[in-house]
Amino acid sequence: MTQPSLHPAADVPDTLFADPAAESRWRARFSAPRVSLPHFARDATERNLYTSNASGTREIYAWDRDAGTHRQVTDRPNGTHICALPPDGGHIWWFDDTDGDEFGSWVVEPFKGRPDGTNPQPAVPGVAPGYPAGLDIGRRSTALGASTDDGTTIWISRDGAGAEVLYRDEHDGGVGAMSRDERLLAIVHSEHGDSRHPAVRVLRSEGDEAGSPVAEKWDGPGLGLEVLGFAPVDGDPRLLLVHERRGREELLVWDVEADVEWELDLGLPGEVAADWYPDGSSLLIVHTHSARSTLHRFDLTTGELSGLGTAVGTVGGAQVRPDGTVAYSWSSAAEPPAVRALHHDGTDEVLLRPPGEPAPGSESLADTFVDTPHGAVHALFARPPGEPEGPLPTVFMLHGGPQAADEDRFSAVRALWLDAGFAVVHVNYRGSTGYGSAWRDAIEGRPGLTELEDVAAVHDWAVESGLADPARCVAEGWSWGGYLTLLALGTQPQRWAAGVAGVPVADYVAAYADEMEPLRAFDRALFGGSPDQLPERYRDCSPISYVDEVRAPVLVLAGENDPRCPIRQVDNYLDRLAARGGAYRTYRYDAGHGSLVVAETLRQFGAAVHFARDVLPPS
Repeated sequence: MTQPSLHPAADVPDTLFADPAAESRWRARFSAPRVSLPHFARDATERNLYTSNASGTREIYAWDRDAGTHRQVTDRPNGTHICALPPDGGHIWWFDDTDGDEFGSWVVEPFKGRPDGTNPQPAVPGVAPGYPAGLDIGRRSTALGASTDDGTTIWISRDGAGAEVLYRDEHDGGVGAMSRDERLLAIVHSEHGDSRHPAVRVLRSEGDEAGSPVAEKWDGPGLGLEVLGFAPVDGDPRLLLVHERRGREELLVWDVEADVEWELDLGLPGEVAADWYPDGSSLLIVHTHSARSTLHRFDLTTGELSGLGTAVGTVGGAQVRPDGTVAYSWSSAAEPPAVRALHHDGTDEVLLRPPGEPAPGSESLADTFVDTPHGAVHALFARPPGEPEGPLPTVFMLHGGPQAADEDRFSAVRALWLDAGFAVVHVNYRGSTGYGSAWRDAIEGRPGLTELEDVAAVHDWAVESGLADPARCVAEGWSWGGYLTLLALGTQPQRWAAGVAGVPVADYVAAYADEMEPLRAFDRALFGGSPDQLPERYRDCSPISYVDEVRAPVLVLAGENDPRCPIRQVDNYLDRLAARGGAYRTYRYDAGHGSLVVAETLRQFGAAVHFARDVLPPS
């Protein structure tokens, strides 16, 4: 149950559109069954796991490809989405939290289902609950991490026995990857004090010296490393990493036992990530540039880079199956998500099709690059179909993260705003990924205010280009985007006619006190210290500091069990709005940092669009 609130509640309309076809279309985009990229058991590739909203809530499904059967594994009020398979595929691991609060433990059940009336069992006895901090399951050993207010703990469990602590530290960190022969474990850590730019340590994971270091790699202040995985060959000590030594994310192969490394210069613009081909001779490359991505194969022996011919859009995830088939998830702004398989002969087909009708399509995105003193800001935009030329009410959808980016991918939310007659603008402000390390890190020391300088530049472009009606511009965002929305309403009141802030940071000092420890570590790295150390900086970057300047009506949506943007700091902001007689509405729901329930999502975005239509001035 949501907690009672003295703040005025948002209206949730029964229908948004008078036209039945339009009403059906927007609901179908949110409700249409979707599936994630399935992951297979390494030694039993017919056994697969994926998540789907087919039941009305995002849950975990088991797929036996040989038998052609699908089984819903979990059925919880607020959904389940974190899962894994051991190499033999005999059991399913899933993370059991409480009402979306992200704090809990791993549990297991048989792949074919547990007997009626029985519950899943603890995956590894002796592991304390926490926020998940990585998992790698081998044939004999399992490494898993958890974060709490006391820091990070990593356990190792061998041959189904109890857990042994392999690593513990007060700083943020987690499991990176275990070598195929399970002798080595790579972890990421921030013992140097900067969780935004982690280091990598390789530990022995077996024998009397378990937990002792084998190798360490840290590129220095402001340069992070990301673990992608060990080569999938027994006895092969090569570890694949992402580095940023040349100002963008690139690939590095590191022989951790010989301590020899190879930087891979692929000659591609933008940034890259990768996974191994099964024999360890090649890499599957996901290349991201200007909000779109492509797939490539890189032969480590010859140095040859080959394009794999995917359509224009965004690859959400990709992996190589043992037979060499590349399975990947894909979508574009116009076309809904699909899970596809790319075969040796170049044929590309749907790999996993959810039941029912697919989601209706939407509009394509166009690009603009807005010049600023800090560099060009990439923005994506779309006009609603059928609207005459001329300035339109415009929603600036500010993405979360901040380490994320808006891309040419399908969004039921964007499609809804377009159907409601709004133009939509996405801003890949400084702080976004995909545009180099300097762009991503430019917000450090002045978060929020820096991003909003870029949003203001794109806002000016949208008005000057004739896209946006300056009297009917809406700031909208969730999580970090919700934070930016509230901060924009207070620091740029002349630009905004309304705001929609979902699960936002509203009072940064209170948020820091209540949020999960990994986020406190992130905030310290982002701001340069804690609120006690830098009170003025936190005050200057906190929306509650500017609440008296807010003039536009605002809708605030928040989860009762949110560990990332906790409810108390949202209430602090709303209390201040109420005290000064601000125009606002609230929507509270009984889950965490977002909802995995389709009906709940429909209510939230129906309330958001209805609110904006209700408060905006007429054209």
